[in-house]
Amino acid sequence: MNSGFDIQPFLLSFRLAAITTVMLFIISVPLAWKLSQTRSRSKPFVEALVSMPIVLPPTVLGFYLLVFLSDRSPLGGFIKEILGLDLVFTFEGVLVASCIYSFPFMLQPLQSGMEQVPVKLLEASYTLGKSKFNTLFHVILPNIKPSLLTGLIITFAHTVGEFGVVLMVGGSIQGETRVASIAIYELVELLDYRTAHIYSLILIAFSFIVLMSVYILNHRKKSTG
Repeated sequence: MNSGFDIQPFLLSFRLAAITTVMLFIISVPLAWKLSQTRSRSKPFVEALVSMPIVLPPTVLGFYLLVFLSDRSPLGGFIKEILGLDLVFTFEGVLVASCIYSFPFMLQPLQSGMEQVPVKLLEASYTLGKSKFNTLFHVILPNIKPSLLTGLIITFAHTVGEFGVVLMVGGSIQGETRVASIAIYELVELLDYRTAHIYSLILIAFSFIVLMSVYILNHRKKSTG
């Protein structure tokens, strides 16, 4: 590993975070809508299952993802045979792991926002002949903008800061899986504290800006009603 500042781990982190955020947004919108509307007995099970990454140690989640995504497992072997994708120690594998690890950070704000939409608004939309699809995209989503932005921002930031899961599934391959958090870990191992400080301060500043943005959005939402 080359010591000294290198922009590539940050670019890789932001690329991973951007793709993860887009993929989770596409997956989470219909699932959050379904969970916000259902009274099924299976709802707590689904919510608990999706929220597991919040409480699980990243190394535990990373270990089982490493096992299940390996080409020696039925799932990993199937994906490699059908799609030709190796999901261990590759960017694609880290992307899959990131989507699973960051899933609750996108889903929960969206679901919470959708549950707060007045029922009368939904009834008015259906009365005007709008389908559930049109109601979701033309009525619900425009009315939960703070929740949307919170989900997008938190998911992006959380993915940028991932370490344990990425290390377990992707290792540290230059230009492929060596994201900023792993680069910091390696710099500390090399006793290059100066560069580690620079990397860390960049992530601290980034995290502060992200959290401040979320709080500003929430305060504006409360002040406007």
